[in-house]
Amino acid sequence: MILWLCLCWGFSPSAGQPDSELMARYLEEQLLADYSIVEQVARRVPRQAKFLQRLETRPRMSEFHVRSTIISRYAFTTVSCTMVNSGSEAREAVFEMQIPAAAFISNFTMSIGNKTYYGEVTGKEKKNSSNDKERHKKPPSPTEGRENGYETFKASVFIPRKMQARFILHYEELLQRRLGKYEYTVSIRPQQLVGRLRVEVNILENSGIVSLEVPPLRNSKQKGNGKAEGDVSPPPSTVIGHTKTLAKVTFNPSVVEQTRIARNGILGDFIIRYDVNRELSVGDVQILNGYFVHYFAPTDLPPLPKNVVFVLDSSASMVGTKLKQTKEALFTILQDLRPEDHFNIIGFSNRIKVWQQDRLVPVTPNNIRDAKKYIHNMSPTGGTNINGALQTGAKLLNDYIAQNDIDARSVSLIIFLTDGRPTVGETQSSKILSNTKDAIRDRFCLFTIGIGNDVDHKLLERMALENCGMTRLFQEDEDAASHLKGFYDEIGTPLLSDIRVDYPEDDVEQVTQNFFPNYFNGSEIVIAGKLINRTSDKLHVEVTASNSKKYILLKTDVAIDLPSRNDIRGVPGLEDGKGDNNYIERAWSYLTIKELLNSRLKSDDSQEKDNLMEKAKSMALAYNFVTPFTVLKMKEAGLHSEPPQEEFISPSTDGIGEKVQSLQGHKAPPGIRREQDKQRIKISKTSADGDPHFVIDFPASKFSVCFNIDGEPGDILRLVSDHKESGVTVNGQLIGAPAPPNGHKKHRTYFSTITILSNKPERSYLEITPRRVILDDGERLVLSCGRSAVVRSRSLEVSISAYSNITVTIRDSISFVILIHHYKKPAPYQRNHLGFYISNSKGLSSDSHGLLGQFLNHEVKLLQDSLNTRRQEVGQNQTEALKANPTNTLKVKERLVPVVWKQRRIYNGQQEVDCWFAKNNADKLIDGSYKDYLASHPFDTGTSFGTINSL
Repeated sequence: MILWLCLCWGFSPSAGQPDSELMARYLEEQLLADYSIVEQVARRVPRQAKFLQRLETRPRMSEFHVRSTIISRYAFTTVSCTMVNSGSEAREAVFEMQIPAAAFISNFTMSIGNKTYYGEVTGKEKKNSSNDKERHKKPPSPTEGRENGYETFKASVFIPRKMQARFILHYEELLQRRLGKYEYTVSIRPQQLVGRLRVEVNILENSGIVSLEVPPLRNSKQKGNGKAEGDVSPPPSTVIGHTKTLAKVTFNPSVVEQTRIARNGILGDFIIRYDVNRELSVGDVQILNGYFVHYFAPTDLPPLPKNVVFVLDSSASMVGTKLKQTKEALFTILQDLRPEDHFNIIGFSNRIKVWQQDRLVPVTPNNIRDAKKYIHNMSPTGGTNINGALQTGAKLLNDYIAQNDIDARSVSLIIFLTDGRPTVGETQSSKILSNTKDAIRDRFCLFTIGIGNDVDHKLLERMALENCGMTRLFQEDEDAASHLKGFYDEIGTPLLSDIRVDYPEDDVEQVTQNFFPNYFNGSEIVIAGKLINRTSDKLHVEVTASNSKKYILLKTDVAIDLPSRNDIRGVPGLEDGKGDNNYIERAWSYLTIKELLNSRLKSDDSQEKDNLMEKAKSMALAYNFVTPFTVLKMKEAGLHSEPPQEEFISPSTDGIGEKVQSLQGHKAPPGIRREQDKQRIKISKTSADGDPHFVIDFPASKFSVCFNIDGEPGDILRLVSDHKESGVTVNGQLIGAPAPPNGHKKHRTYFSTITILSNKPERSYLEITPRRVILDDGERLVLSCGRSAVVRSRSLEVSISAYSNITVTIRDSISFVILIHHYKKPAPYQRNHLGFYISNSKGLSSDSHGLLGQFLNHEVKLLQDSLNTRRQEVGQNQTEALKANPTNTLKVKERLVPVVWKQRRIYNGQQEVDCWFAKNNADKLIDGSYKDYLASHPFDTGTSFGTINSL
């Protein structure tokens, strides 16, 4: 089929990118034609004409790419989509993306033809003035449509003929732990087959990753279920790899694989579940740059007894599947109740029916049997008396608590389910809310469940918020039984009650919620705040709570590691839109805004509501979040720009210094100018290049030392490590190649990637390959190595000389030069690679380390063997005379290193270096051994020799 298609359209399977796009077009039309027989007969449209007609009228999606980075449960997601209008006139293209309702959009960028529009988060106004320049496009809507826990972001534009549009959406969320797992979900619903479809998720958890799993794709009807019947394997083309703290998951289905999943391009939800190691009983406290986040999720505790009242809607609207599935779920839930629990059941319509009057009954086989009979006999009839049902349930539970000598450490709760709005009794939402709050009086929690589209989700949400509970909303066509059971599983095993987390008042401020009525097994308590005293070396933490046996008090002092292991600057895919990749600070702002929104929702005082709104709006603007009080306005970029790029496409020599749009899109990247001077930059001898060959220049001694490192492909070498002082780290990753014929090596290795990280005065990173440069100093730029350009920020300058070299200058006192080695016709043992040269090291401290860094501020001595075997130090004027002696000795930090004389070529082809060569992977020349310089990942900032800090 594929070969026939290629012949018909006159191109070969090796033609590249157009293959996948055209294949997607044809296969979709072929499948649509095959499954639209009635339409074909009625219209009598030949298949080929129909195919061409659709191509003429419908913009095609050529790329759909999702990239996410999850750092300590905080997820940054970037969605990029390219649509092409191959028709003869302008056509409307619609970009839709389902995002979690709990997520905040942090940026949106559109490129239409040669114009780029970036989103600016502003305060929401009552009246939005129109902008003539934006009349041709509809503004994006982040809340158009709502599904179970998801909202639909939608933007539509008109694409001129024979042109394309590119959309890039960013959003952030804090993953919630449910049933013992964090779940990250990406909606893949492009509505058509896509030539290039890819999802890439990078996870970094310093605590350690456990139980990583990728279940099958989940369609909308399975949402909340989490499992597909009979199949638990990952989706086709999924690749999973992880170490102790890092994981990478990719999903990259071909067009043919997409057709096997869904012919209409609606593939479903791509899901990743995982958990982390938990060691400290007080929890995991992470601190970075004056902010902290505290994750508390104890395990191995005995469950608390429950006093639970189930309040179930049995009105006429529950007829059919909804009531049937509710009954099925309750049968299972009753079976899961523990012997120490007590319970009762209330069914309500326009009448209130209590199973056991004025009491809660213990869990016994007979009571469970009778409860199932009562539920089985429930029939749908009448209206919906929500207020009466809640008042009855609250009175039942209050009376039971007051009249019985129940365990003071038990947990009482109401689980309320409905599919509609109040129609009988009290129908005014405000009255129902106040009545419910007065009836419960903070003695227990209310958990609400809504089914279908007619439910008053705002009422259910506020009732739960005001009474320390949670709410869940399910679509009518979904599996209610599995939803109900899953929700009950989340709250069915309380382990602690009255949890309070305290920190010294003089040490912290602006702490988020720190008191929690209950902690349920498999969930997690999260607190965040700001440090007042940033110079302190520890933070005192106290957790008080009660469980089924006793009251507990946990105390500990958490070390504040100033060059913290939580510093993740440089992790790929991290874009935050405000020039600060402090994920802990953004997690704090996320939680704070959520609490302000919830507090406003609960408040009945108009002045208090206004104050909370202003606080939430101010913080949302500071962190570039789209909230109910902020809006995303599209503005045209002030400078001509190329379409925003997330990854390198192809090098071009046309146009030196062309501007590449930031992925963030919220403002034009500063300081990009043309660079006409193509003269080769002068570089030093101190370098790592080639296979790789290392050279260290000692100007004061007037000689150089060289050595080789025989690493393995994939090794990451720490070249310069000065993270504590100057804040600079340089790592190089090796790529393998076969050894030349008749060579003594089993393989060659070259540098495929150089990563430069700097955290002073502001954090930034560079990831350099022979094809592209990724610069992230708060705004992410992707630059082609095939185009000369200069980019400047406050403390960093990057200068690219096309296909030649890249110069990186940090604070005008540190300079590195990276040479680009391209082979037009490479031999089997050659690879495109990089060379690393240190041009200026004045800004690096005397404590800098790494394979090159350890020698920058130290001198070595050259010794000569005399006839009586007495060694003496050689002066500078004797060095030339020693060259005739093939073997000599270096004195390095009291270590004696045998060396031989060599000539080594500097790989820019301009000069050769005479040097003393140390054999055996620089044994005794470098501190420790070669393996001590292996980094765990490209952004590892090991703060001292022999230690590793995961970013």
